[in-house]
Amino acid sequence: MLKKSRGQAILEGRCPRCRKGNMFVYPFSNFLKFYKMHTHCPVCGLRFEIEPGFFFGSMYISYIFSVGILLGSSFLLYFTLNDPKMWVYIVVIPLVTLLFLPFLFRYSRIVYMYLFSGISYNNKYSN
Repeated sequence: MLKKSRGQAILEGRCPRCRKGNMFVYPFSNFLKFYKMHTHCPVCGLRFEIEPGFFFGSMYISYIFSVGILLGSSFLLYFTLNDPKMWVYIVVIPLVTLLFLPFLFRYSRIVYMYLFSGISYNNKYSN
């Protein structure tokens, strides 16, 4: 059986050890419960929060994503609407950031887990 690539597992929000179990309880589209995360991987049993407060570091990843969204929205508004008035920026950018909130929360945790947890793929756990 072919294993999932690291990038595919990150995009799908899968466990870093087995790359099969979901890290989050509900699908991405559930805006009311997008933050609910499994404590352990449903497939291999890996505890996701390695130590208390482990995911506080994911705030830095979220900040990077937020700056990217802010800059992308600003450039898009500037070049498509020919430098609109300031109130347009003040209204649109927070709304876009709120729409991307589930993305920011989930992918900052997923990327942080893959980069800084020290957990790598183990074929033994994927079967």
